[in-house]
Amino acid sequence: MKLPFTFEQFLSVFSDYNLSVFPMQIVLNVLAVGAVVLILANKGTSGKMISSFLAFLWLWTGLVYHILFFTEINKAAFGFGSLFIIQALLFFLYGTVKGKLQFSYRNDVYGITGFIFIIYALILYPVLGYFSGHIYPNAPTFGAPCPAVIFTFGILLMATNKMPWYLLVIPLLWSLIGLSAAVNLHIYEDFGLVIAGVIGTVMIIIKGKRSLKENTGKAEILQSVKNDGSL
Repeated sequence: MKLPFTFEQFLSVFSDYNLSVFPMQIVLNVLAVGAVVLILANKGTSGKMISSFLAFLWLWTGLVYHILFFTEINKAAFGFGSLFIIQALLFFLYGTVKGKLQFSYRNDVYGITGFIFIIYALILYPVLGYFSGHIYPNAPTFGAPCPAVIFTFGILLMATNKMPWYLLVIPLLWSLIGLSAAVNLHIYEDFGLVIAGVIGTVMIIIKGKRSLKENTGKAEILQSVKNDGSL
């Protein structure tokens, strides 16, 4: 698919964005690390705080990066930005207002995979970009769409409760859209976005189904105990 901008124009947007919003990139990284610390601490009351950060991250990316900067070379960014803002509202309403998202690190395949995605988004993504010739300020930083979405999948893999399908639609859609940057613009670090989107979505769905079965089984056992007073 032919893109409506050149590689040079694409990198110039990152340059304008990074220089204009600095030091916000540092703030976003610090907040991201804080969210991970809350998860590792296994605080049952931290779900609203983590959800609020995800909402802010997606709002920032949609409003600031997409609408204020990326629209300079691609008018489709108005649509992209709108999707990110919608996702921010979903995280805020479902996770912050309703408090239905809780997170905890468990040393299983979901927790380990989620942690790998987070490390990739915060550390490996910029390192791979640097060795690919994408050097600051002409490079995606945390707060740009792709590392933000990879990070999000990492966090969601550590959710302890089954989440509704609509929380996954936009992140998965963007992970597939991001493939064009990896292929057409040689942003090779974005191949990690596709991997995180596809694998993350599948694993989150499987985890949700297993959680539902476990909860159903526990409910049946409790009901049996109430009915006859024994297991």
